[in-house]
Amino acid sequence: MTDDASIAFGTLEQRAGIEPDAENRPDRISVRDHVVDVEIGAFQSERGTTQRLSFSVVAEVAPNDGAQTDDVDDILSYDKITEAIGAELAAERLNLLETLAERIADRILTVPQPLRVFVRIEKLDRGPGKLGVEIVRTRVSAQAREGATKISNPRVIYLESAAFTDPDLRSFLDRLAADPRAFVLCVGMGDSPGPQVDDATAQRHIDLLAIEQNAWRLSATDARCVVVGTRTELDWGMKNNQISVWAPSKLVLDAVDGPTGADPRDLAAWLADALSAKALVVVGEDGSSLQVLP
Repeated sequence: MTDDASIAFGTLEQRAGIEPDAENRPDRISVRDHVVDVEIGAFQSERGTTQRLSFSVVAEVAPNDGAQTDDVDDILSYDKITEAIGAELAAERLNLLETLAERIADRILTVPQPLRVFVRIEKLDRGPGKLGVEIVRTRVSAQAREGATKISNPRVIYLESAAFTDPDLRSFLDRLAADPRAFVLCVGMGDSPGPQVDDATAQRHIDLLAIEQNAWRLSATDARCVVVGTRTELDWGMKNNQISVWAPSKLVLDAVDGPTGADPRDLAAWLADALSAKALVVVGEDGSSLQVLP
């Protein structure tokens, strides 16, 4: 074991033989083999069920007076690490351990003490052995990612069905394209009713797909309207003056505490809240007009 991650996760005895100058190394705070039942995974068989994940986190910390003051506020508490794990598990259902590890590391690095964080996550129930990922992140890299993805004051616009045939739609989209502010368009299920089934889970999927079909219909009407389904695509579109049309299935189905139904207006309101939007505007009906730019 000679690489930094192996040293960080190794035993004290292993590190003693590798680090002759250990006295000048940063102190390390660790949480090891923290096991949680989690719904995660890219396969359909991993949806609707939990599996055990084992978390091991080692944080290298800046010099502090914690040992002298005996004050928990002067150190990186173990609770900060377990809270970071819990917060990211509660934020969103994820497909990849890589994404979860990245987010946990970034959250830990938001507090002042850590200089570098090692995160190891292992699936314990997917095979005869452990399947996992291991990453290391520094404060500098975390701050760079945070600055690169920050979006300010996006506006979410819900287009009623009448907007699709409104003669002002083209000029409305012209004004959106020319406006430097960030916009995301949401749409309903369209005028044609979709299939109705007795199974609530299946019906929810059908309704979400109907919304996505309507999003593609708008995209076909004007090529500047780009259908997006992930948070990464949404962020990129808002930063690059793209007219994004939200396809809700992925974000809604992956949300831990998201909307339980598929009402299009409720979904638009939920997205506006998730994006910390400046405003949610409904246009196309109820006296609203495409002639006015939100």
